[in-house]
Amino acid sequence: MIYLQRHRLIGAVTHVASNSNTLEKEVFRASVLLYANGPASAAGNCSYKALIEHLGLANDDIQMTYLRPVVNWRTPTSVYTDLYVTSITEVDEKAQSLSTQVTIAHGWYSDFTKWNPDDFCGIKVCPIKKDMVWTPDIVITESIKTEFATKENQYVQLQNQGVIVTSNTFAVTTACKMNLHKFPFDVQSCSFTLQSPIHSSEELIIRPFSGASFLTLSSKQAFQTQGEWEFLSINMSKANVSTLGELQDLLIYKITMKRRPLLYVINFLMPVFYFLILDLASYFIDSSGGEKLGFKITLLLAISVLLLLLQDMLPSTASDVPLIGVYCVVIFSLIGISVLETILVNFLMAKGNRTGPGRTTESLSALSDAVKDTKGTPDLVTDRHEEQLPALDVLKQILVEFQAAATHQNQQERKCLSWTRVATIIDVTFYFLYVTTVIVFLITLFRSWFLVADVP
Repeated sequence: MIYLQRHRLIGAVTHVASNSNTLEKEVFRASVLLYANGPASAAGNCSYKALIEHLGLANDDIQMTYLRPVVNWRTPTSVYTDLYVTSITEVDEKAQSLSTQVTIAHGWYSDFTKWNPDDFCGIKVCPIKKDMVWTPDIVITESIKTEFATKENQYVQLQNQGVIVTSNTFAVTTACKMNLHKFPFDVQSCSFTLQSPIHSSEELIIRPFSGASFLTLSSKQAFQTQGEWEFLSINMSKANVSTLGELQDLLIYKITMKRRPLLYVINFLMPVFYFLILDLASYFIDSSGGEKLGFKITLLLAISVLLLLLQDMLPSTASDVPLIGVYCVVIFSLIGISVLETILVNFLMAKGNRTGPGRTTESLSALSDAVKDTKGTPDLVTDRHEEQLPALDVLKQILVEFQAAATHQNQQERKCLSWTRVATIIDVTFYFLYVTTVIVFLITLFRSWFLVADVP
């Protein structure tokens, strides 16, 4: 794959070099033909050693190893670069960092490494140690940690027309500002800015080798992981930055990737939604006992545990509140309000179930019958002694008091029925408003998650 990239890289250099001077255009066009024909094998006594000695690379020449390979210092060195993403190993939302494996290829022109292949038995390509020639000091400015994914490539390739090509594969951890507003249905874009920390734009120009479509296609073909993130595209742009009063050339690669949300939907969003459905269904549980209230409190505690898990996933410095946080907090609040409503309804129902003592009614009925019997036998009452008359008056007075107590009890029962009716009305009205609020909230959240475009 690296050799294929090198062949494509040289072809792209020829295309991009059309904006350079005439000498560079001819050099790059010739190098393409040389790559297409392939390196010729040495014959006779010709060797790479003779070629290296001819180019002066065997000596520790400052011009070859430490200085830009130009005859005139006013001539800028154009470094053509390609960046391929081969894997996305980790995305840390809390640390706002991206860990990837990338392959970076560089190509540039040297005024001092040209030769005639006919003088060296047809040698057109010569690999040498990279410390034998000057190499551009290009770094990734967003890099937090950069390591070679495999052993560092110690060689560069020399072309007989002066083109030098090298490539390396890096394991890079870069800072990436992420917008988690639509987590876990989010699309992230992270930048890789290539810059020379020393050379100004008058000395070194960083140009892209290939177009964005070719880099995207090549990266997808070479992609080695099938994890949480799906690689979408690579785009590039040019920019300049002023450092200590001098302009420096920048080449910015923007990598776009999309999260696969299935794991979060199954393990997080669906359980919270099921808790909400269970809370709605709890309306049909009998309120006379404490089972309904205990059930709702259990749902509230379950969602609070999921909120703790969400806190560990999302950064605390996010500028926008993630929609998944709004989703959980609103459902948590709705269930909390539902718990308070259940407590109120249970209180009203308990107050409505309070009735007066049953003995009052029974005693009143017995006493009323006794008085009626007394009134129904006047002849016997007359024949008795007159001392029984005061006892009858006492019984009548007791009957009057019991009738007054019965009237009071009836008023209390009517009041209890009123409290029960109020509790029922509150319960039905709250359930209707609760269902309406849940439907409106879920529709609004769905629109924000999937239908509203991100604000750049």
